[in-house]
Amino acid sequence: MAGRAAAPGTAVLLVTANVGSLFDDPENLQKNWLREFYQIVHAHKPHFLALHCQEFGGKNYEASMSHVDKFVKELLSSDVMKEYNRARVYLDENYKSQEHFTALGSFYFLHESLKNIHQFDFKGQPEHVLHNPRTPSCSLSEKDPKTALGGRAKKYKKVTGKEIYSDTLESTPMLEKEKFPQEYFPECKWSRKGFIRTRWCIADCAFDLVNIHLFHDASNLVAWETSPSVYSGIRHKALGYVLDRIIDQRFEKAAYFVFGDFNFRLDSKSVVETLCTKATMQTIRAADTNEVVKLIFRESDNDRKVMLQLEKKLFDYFNQEVFQDNNGTALLEFDKELSVFKDRLYELDISFPPSYPYSEDSSQGRQYMNTRCPAWCDRILMSLSAKELILRSESEEKVVTYDHIGPNVCMGDHKPVFLAFRIAPGAGKPHAPVHKCCVVQ
Repeated sequence: MAGRAAAPGTAVLLVTANVGSLFDDPENLQKNWLREFYQIVHAHKPHFLALHCQEFGGKNYEASMSHVDKFVKELLSSDVMKEYNRARVYLDENYKSQEHFTALGSFYFLHESLKNIHQFDFKGQPEHVLHNPRTPSCSLSEKDPKTALGGRAKKYKKVTGKEIYSDTLESTPMLEKEKFPQEYFPECKWSRKGFIRTRWCIADCAFDLVNIHLFHDASNLVAWETSPSVYSGIRHKALGYVLDRIIDQRFEKAAYFVFGDFNFRLDSKSVVETLCTKATMQTIRAADTNEVVKLIFRESDNDRKVMLQLEKKLFDYFNQEVFQDNNGTALLEFDKELSVFKDRLYELDISFPPSYPYSEDSSQGRQYMNTRCPAWCDRILMSLSAKELILRSESEEKVVTYDHIGPNVCMGDHKPVFLAFRIAPGAGKPHAPVHKCCVVQ
């Protein structure tokens, strides 16, 4: 990868991708998806690459097992990734466990030029104890006293070789994994929402990476009823739980990045009122229950043209261009869910169109489905200390990029989102005059 030494520091690429569609239609979608992903890797040439996947394995994990194995093998062995000589893959394959299954997959790749990278052992087990790696010849047995965060921190382990962990991730010492309690989202009989956390130390800078999947909007009609919606409140509760968990007293605090499918939605009531300002609303109810099953918004004049039809899983607006014009940024004023956490989380400015719900037709790259109001579900968020880490640059060069992948190609119903940045030299050294990114927030 020529040109790697052109800019100082450690190049980092974080990617989040809800990949459920890839396993429901692997023949048509996976090749396109991988090609676009590899192009981003090639363009940014990261030393450290983290890929957080949600809905890994698709809707029917058991039926998709062979496609899962093929996808993982391709990522680990492709020519594009050949310079990444160390990798950690964590796949939640415990699909038979309603109590634990999250369908999350976390991939971490380390470039051969990257020296002295360590991973945190959350359970404090001796260095020679490993949980069922699929590649037992790759060992983490090399002891290293690295404790980047001071006396209370447990041992970090030097990362060597390539390893894949799956099935019962709960007992894997190098991560924390939790599924949200059922009472968080009682409407869903078997939710697969939760998070996986890992901690890394690169260039004396320690940070957590959290793969997260929050609850969706079960009904467009219910989401429309109140502002903010009841689903927004459920997501607020779950994300608050994760953030509290990250900074609790069990471990030293570190900078953190939380990236995944947050399922953040535009404030539906406000969006509909804005899109249909001059419309009249017709309500259709079920004959037997009198329950509202459809809302039809028509122009007051212009032959009462239908502007919007709303059902539980239908959001059919007559002009999709409003979600694409100027990358849909006019709609960002309705993207309000993160504002609750403005004192705890930071996000770079969004300049890409809503990441969901795109058509799953492999010939359609820019078309949205009419199932939901398009929204920025897939995000990369960070603690305020992580913000200081990525925005500190010692040159005029643009070193931070926040964007989506595959703008003109079908990537499934979600477009992956990425953040590329560099960790400045010396950023994690506690006594550096300007770099204190990894000190407690």
